[in-house]
Amino acid sequence: MRDMSRPVSIRSRRQPPLKALAGLTLATLLLAGCNDPRPAASQPAATPPEVGYVTVVGKPLRQVRELPGRVVPLRIAEVRSRVAGLLVERNFEQGSRVQAGDLLYKIDPAPFQVELASAEATLARTEAALVLATQQADRLKELLARQAASQAQYDAAFAAQKQAEAEVAAARAARDRAKLNVAYTELRAPISGHIGRALLTEGALVEAGSGAPLATIQQLDPIYVDITQSVGELNQLRRDLANGELTRLEDGAADVQLVLDGGRLYPHPGRLLFSDVTADPGTGQVTLRVQIPNPNGELFPGMYVRARTIQGIDADAIALPAQAIHRTDDGKAEVWVIGADDKVQRQLVEVGNPIGANWLIQSGVRPGERVVIDGFQKIVAGMQVRPTRQVAEAPEATAEDSLHGGSGRTTQLR
Repeated sequence: MRDMSRPVSIRSRRQPPLKALAGLTLATLLLAGCNDPRPAASQPAATPPEVGYVTVVGKPLRQVRELPGRVVPLRIAEVRSRVAGLLVERNFEQGSRVQAGDLLYKIDPAPFQVELASAEATLARTEAALVLATQQADRLKELLARQAASQAQYDAAFAAQKQAEAEVAAARAARDRAKLNVAYTELRAPISGHIGRALLTEGALVEAGSGAPLATIQQLDPIYVDITQSVGELNQLRRDLANGELTRLEDGAADVQLVLDGGRLYPHPGRLLFSDVTADPGTGQVTLRVQIPNPNGELFPGMYVRARTIQGIDADAIALPAQAIHRTDDGKAEVWVIGADDKVQRQLVEVGNPIGANWLIQSGVRPGERVVIDGFQKIVAGMQVRPTRQVAEAPEATAEDSLHGGSGRTTQLR
């Protein structure tokens, strides 16, 4: 039996309730903190990304086509003999320049000189016979007037006179032909130009007319370039001119710039002379002929070139910098356009020819629209942007730029 007179400790009895109370108080405080209706401090709004842009502007632009072509001589002449004979002289340097009328070859003239002498003798004989026949006819005419000769005698004398005149004419023609044959023994340059290699040498027997040519002369300054264009493109050009989308050049002709190997531009512009009226049945193309100066002989017959021709003027052409144009996954061209609310959207465009550092835009954007050219990595479709760093307007595609196309190389679209 416990001693009731001994004080009893109550420490062990009160300690558990104190720990429980402390835990309950902490839980209550944490729960109250979670349910605190006061709002947390708000985060600052993100700043719209800055982009550079150009404003679309329509400006007059000469319509340029770059077409393949081949160089052909302005004139070409084969040196052929008109008489048959033995070739005795060659009087030119192969590959040199000759002038019209220069002596190139000489054929042995001796046989033709003999023929000329014979023809001259025949002419003299017939002329003497004509004198005698004329005198006889005149005499009988007087006798007929005095009725000392018959009409039949006079008619015979008169006919003999006319026959003698005809024989003189034939003899004179034979003499002239013999003179020509002697002259034809000297083969002279029919045109000025560059003469090629000698195809026959001294001692060869030359045939007349259809025989092999002795040499070939080509006139190379100025020179022609025959370029080809598809019938479809030519018809589209005519439709654009007819409906007013393109304007004809003032003089109806067009300057042409040649692009040589490596994209180098030929320094002398040419002129488009005409377009053929017949399409090639095999290729469906027509030929356009260009005449161009060739003072230094840089262009050779058969040489491949590309020709840039101005075929009309587009009064409201649009050109954008190359960096503004991108390609979609399926290869279509697109640009980023900034709307009135400064939000960007992708917009498909149809791209034409390169013009220097720019590209001609056929459709897809309108004058006044803003097109992004810088800051693409910061934007997505529908995002609001800050177009504060305005870039200078897209450079005007001048006639010089459109003709020469900058460096002559094609800019690769991204």
